[in-house]
Amino acid sequence: MTTVALDTGVGPLLRSWREQRRISQLELALRADSSARHISFVETGRSRPSEDMILRLAEHLDIPVRERNALLVVAGYAPRYAQTALDDPAFGALREGMERLLHAYDPYPALVVDGRYNVVAANRGITMLLEGVAGHLLAPPLNAMRLTLHPEGLAPRIRNLREWRADLLAQMERQIALARSAELRELYEEVSGYPAPGGSDRADDAGPAGDGDGNGNGNGNGAIERSGPALPLPFALPLHIEHGGRVLSFVASIATFNTPMDVTVAELAIETFLPADRATADHLRSLTS
Repeated sequence: MTTVALDTGVGPLLRSWREQRRISQLELALRADSSARHISFVETGRSRPSEDMILRLAEHLDIPVRERNALLVVAGYAPRYAQTALDDPAFGALREGMERLLHAYDPYPALVVDGRYNVVAANRGITMLLEGVAGHLLAPPLNAMRLTLHPEGLAPRIRNLREWRADLLAQMERQIALARSAELRELYEEVSGYPAPGGSDRADDAGPAGDGDGNGNGNGNGAIERSGPALPLPFALPLHIEHGGRVLSFVASIATFNTPMDVTVAELAIETFLPADRATADHLRSLTS
């Protein structure tokens, strides 16, 4: 994944991160046990920061470990954090642990993505939702954003696509601001260019798909039985998605590793989809019973 240009001085880069975090030189100095004068000298290039100072400032600015490596290289130091391939034998316990977690979450959907939203592991619940997705989107590497937003992916079956799409794109924008990655920016430009849904989201339409009678009884030709709430949940944005003649409802959560010491691990995210209602949970359990 591309990171910051290495021909930029470490001082201006640190200043850019500080300004992005909206922290004053004085506040950063207090956090890092330094002085505002020294922070100013570092940012203007009048003082060369030590390796320890760069890492301390990066810690208090919450800079991703990949970017911390870039700062160290720009300043003339060796990278501190390794970048180990996920299939490396050293990560055997990590892979096994993630696989156990995903398996334990079945039949509810769960997956692991890397820093570019490529799927590195998934359970049967995810496989179930991917039924009907175009084959070219399932060719490695599977990308979660493409799978979700592409018109030949999950998008046509997402009943509240307008809201869900806006949330995913906002998530990507925050990630781009944090990681400053050219690859993420390219992916964002691609998926944000997919056809956007128009009009009202269908999540509020209780009528069955196909017959347009609006009675919501779920017994017409091509009918879609509702198993999720028509109204948004009070605590999170749900995902309403059609599957097997039903509308399933999920609430997504994302977990990352605490205090990662490897770039690969730092960029992994485990995303799980919790049923938002009893009918969705019962339906998923019935598929695996």
